[in-house]
Amino acid sequence: MKVKTISRVEKDFTQEVQSDKLKVFRNYDPALHPFERPREYTRALNAVKLERMFAKPFVGALDGHCDGVTALATNPKSLVAFVSGAADGEVRVWDLPRRKCVWNVYGHRGFVRGLAVTPDGNTFYSCSEDKTVKQWALRVKEEDEDVPTALATFTSKEPFLGIDHHWSQNMFATCGSKVQVWDPSRSTPTHEFAWGADSINSVHFNPAEASLLASTGSDRNITLYDIRVASSMRKIVMEMRSNALAWNPMEPMNFTVANEDHNLYTFDMRKMNRAMIVHKDHVSAVMDVAYSPTGREFVAGSYDRTIRIFNVRSAKSREVYHTQRMQRIFSVKFSADSNFVLSGSDDTNIRIWKAEASKKLSKVNPRERRKLEYNESLKERYQHLREISRISKY
Repeated sequence: MKVKTISRVEKDFTQEVQSDKLKVFRNYDPALHPFERPREYTRALNAVKLERMFAKPFVGALDGHCDGVTALATNPKSLVAFVSGAADGEVRVWDLPRRKCVWNVYGHRGFVRGLAVTPDGNTFYSCSEDKTVKQWALRVKEEDEDVPTALATFTSKEPFLGIDHHWSQNMFATCGSKVQVWDPSRSTPTHEFAWGADSINSVHFNPAEASLLASTGSDRNITLYDIRVASSMRKIVMEMRSNALAWNPMEPMNFTVANEDHNLYTFDMRKMNRAMIVHKDHVSAVMDVAYSPTGREFVAGSYDRTIRIFNVRSAKSREVYHTQRMQRIFSVKFSADSNFVLSGSDDTNIRIWKAEASKKLSKVNPRERRKLEYNESLKERYQHLREISRISKY
């Protein structure tokens, strides 16, 4: 009589060091794992419920401004410093981790309409309706220092409504009655573009094409310019006015505009006869839009006093943030690590939000990270089912 025994080699199941992973042998035969999909569905349902339960997106508020916050700018080289501008002409530099104002100055006699930080992160520009653009040093002020003064001042005959710095070169663009490109070493613009008689409210350089920039105007137009040929390339007219524009940093051929008709439109500059995606959910005019550094998401601030985060491929928002005291949103920005969202509103406050409402801010151990990744894959797999879709929206 033959007796079959189970034979195992001890070294195959013994850890040489404590950090070695134990081998786990599984039989993946479906016959041995009945009700696999119902179990996964239950896990996905529990995961999305827990996500909504632990969703606490609000991190903190930065107060100090005496008027509505009209402009924000983040430092591309640092996660610490960012800049804000208000309707009373005040400019403030903040320390984000400490949530503290580093220094402030009343640099303008009118609304601060735009802020732009240089690629090296050492200086920034502010523009205002008082017809000036000022350059400031982006540094921490020591206790014994005097009030910061502008490094340079550029003047124009018309008010400035927007500003953007080039992604790599030492130049910046402003908009008002026309689009002007400036060299910091000169007191007059090097290029001027005008197409139509109405004012231009935003201008932005393309992150990949060094000579390409886009603008939105009060006459409902979206215009592309080429600095090399010193002329406008193309112009499209929307049904209503666009308030802001943002290029996708990872897909630089695409850009998104925030429109007065409560929607956002994503265009491909190679085919601008129709929008690629129309992003809906806001119930009032969209005032500002900003992309995440990953290029996968963007945030929009609206006159309806809410902030919404959209996936670039989705027509509906995945998150909506609001508070009882927050008023109309004029400016929004993603942090340089894409983990936080900054918003400036009419109630004089700057608010810090988590980009993922239920994300844990403290350190996550490897086992917990694997569990979170598994839950994310389950939610993505079953997101089309009615119950999971309903819960994830609220």
